[in-house]
Order: sequence, then C-alpha cells, then structure tokens
Amino acid sequence: MEGYVLIALKSIAVYVFIVAAIRFFGKKEFAQLSVVDVVFILLISNAVQNAMVGSDSSLGGGLVAAFALFVMNYGFKFLSSYSPFLAKAIEGEPVLLIYHGVVKESGLKKAGLTLVQLEAVVREHGVSSLSEVDLAVFEVDGNISVLTDNYRNSSKRKHKALQIIGRNTA
Repeated sequence: MEGYVLIALKSIAVYVFIVAAIRFFGKKEFAQLSVVDVVFILLISNAVQNAMVGSDSSLGGGLVAAFALFVMNYGFKFLSSYSPFLAKAIEGEPVLLIYHGVVKESGLKKAGLTLVQLEAVVREHGVSSLSEVDLAVFEVDGNISVLTDNYRNSSKRKHKALQIIGRNTA
C-alpha cells in the first residue's frame, strides 16, 4: 500500500509540472496538433512514466497512477469553476487581438502570433481584411474568435491557418 501512495504522489507532481509547463510555454502550441506535437506528447508521456511508477510496472501501479491523474484533472477543473483566480492561473485569459479594425500589437505579442498568422486566421474566418474585423480574441482554449458586421457575425474556429503557413514556409 505504501508503494501505491508514493506512485499517486509522484503522478500528482508530474501532472502539476506538465500543466505548469503547458501554461508557461503557451496553449497555442496545443490548439492545433501537428505531427511534431503528437510526437512531443508521446515522448513526454514516455519520459515521465518512470518518474510516476518507478520500477512498479504492475497493473495495480499503472491503475493507481492513472487514477491519481484523473483525480488531479477533476480537482483542477472543480477548483477552477469555483475560483476565478485559480482558473486564470491555470487557463489564462482571453487576449484582444483586433478592436474595431485596429490590430493590438501588445495582444499579438502576448499571444505569440505574427501579423501574417493573424491575417491568415482572419481570412480563414471568411473576412478579407483586418479592417473589417470588429473584434478578434485569442481565446483561452487556443482558438481565435472573430466578430464582424457590427458584432453580428461571429465565428470561432481552430486556427488551421497556422499549420498551412508552416508548410508554405518550409
């Protein structure tokens, strides 16, 4: 039993570390998974497996580690729903990118986007010019919401354009 408690505690520590690392390096990286992202996730999971279960490769050890991860995930979501401070710390907050057709450079910098990427995302939303956008927001889930036509037309899509840009520059 003592070994299982240690596995649970190590799993919780790894979970907290991974959440903090994703928060630090930005959600933009996980909003649209590319092949590189999938490989990265697989390597991270392999790298931390031994840190969680150590030499215990038993079914029980694996189930305890998985259970601890599920409990932490549920706990973070539960606490985030009751604490705006914790929700902001874990998930971040939306970032204003365009307001009344004017690009907010500070928002682009904070979101880690370039003007070229923003233009591509806006076109993906069916808008031909940044000046036509009433509001564009980089959401906490890594997507970009775009409102046009005096805030009447809105769309929220995963920004696939970032992947297209990456392929065209290679």
